[in-house]
Amino acid sequence: MSQQTRDSRLQNLLLCLLSSLLAVAAYDHFVVSRRPGRALLPLSISGEAHSEEEAIIAVHEAASRGVVNITSTSLRRVWFDLVPEEGSGSGSVIDTNGHILTNLHVVSGARKLSVTLADQTTWPARIVGHDPDHDLAVLKISAPAEQLHVIPFGNSSNLRVGQTVIAIGNPFGLDRTLTTGVISGLGRPLRTESGATIRNVIQTDASINPGNSGGPLLDLSGSLIGVNTAIVSPTRASAGIGFAVPTDTVRPIVEDILTRGQVRRAWLGVQVVELSPRDSSRLDIPNRQGLVIVEVISGSPAEEAGLRGSDSIVERDGRAVLAGDLIVGIGGKTVARSADLTSVLRSRRPGDEIQLRIVRDTSQFTLDVRLGARPDR
Repeated sequence: MSQQTRDSRLQNLLLCLLSSLLAVAAYDHFVVSRRPGRALLPLSISGEAHSEEEAIIAVHEAASRGVVNITSTSLRRVWFDLVPEEGSGSGSVIDTNGHILTNLHVVSGARKLSVTLADQTTWPARIVGHDPDHDLAVLKISAPAEQLHVIPFGNSSNLRVGQTVIAIGNPFGLDRTLTTGVISGLGRPLRTESGATIRNVIQTDASINPGNSGGPLLDLSGSLIGVNTAIVSPTRASAGIGFAVPTDTVRPIVEDILTRGQVRRAWLGVQVVELSPRDSSRLDIPNRQGLVIVEVISGSPAEEAGLRGSDSIVERDGRAVLAGDLIVGIGGKTVARSADLTSVLRSRRPGDEIQLRIVRDTSQFTLDVRLGARPDR
């Protein structure tokens, strides 16, 4: 065998060996990349994922210091004795004066409240104000400012479905637990324990469990975009459907509590009933629906605007008409139920102006009304 033939065979052998090694390496890479939890991604996308991971870590390191553990002690009757019962929840430090934001249901009925900070110091707390309509409460502790790490309020008006969010809280007594997910839906209605309905609630699949209530829902900048409030689950554990009250709803409530000690509600000053099918069939009105103003309260914005109240139907010029006014629209939207008016008022502040579409006698017109502050009574 010539030297040239030997060299050629050796070269072919080396090429075969190299090809085999490359094939094994490629297969190993494929298998590893397809394991559960691993995605076969281009380098650029992997870089983005790495950046998001770093952002989540940074948010936890900064924001978890502002998440507190709230312990409430209440009394429960067992036969003839009153037995102390403890509950727990989460909250957010919102200023260096010691104010803590949480859910009302976390502290409701408590005889004693305490707040544990990230440095594990525990402070007695008191409720300075609450809003049952939105299940919110503000507490106060006397901790030094240097021990209070504030979680800044963000903006919830520009949120998008699919956006990454972070929840931090104390589920099942495990303090400052972080979970991540996305915004699953926006504009959800949520019924509170008081029977009120909160509008425009954030839905998320970030794990929220008992003990998370009152804790912050954060964006990737570490800003508070919602207060974790409720879950939908037959087992009371996370089923991937959690709800948070958005900060654009929370902020004015907190401002009222801190500056006035109570929440101011927008007030129109009318008593209304929904137009019944029987009465609507007698009236010549658009859509045959609306809210009948049965009473205009003296001194109210409605009275100042000239609205009229009555629940009787009279005949004028051969046509059946209401003796008072009928609200058929608010701000360009049709009104059919009392809840429609309630929803509008809850989304407004005293001093805001709303436009009502009114049917009076046989004519229809719009009326601008400046809302007042609802009286305490």
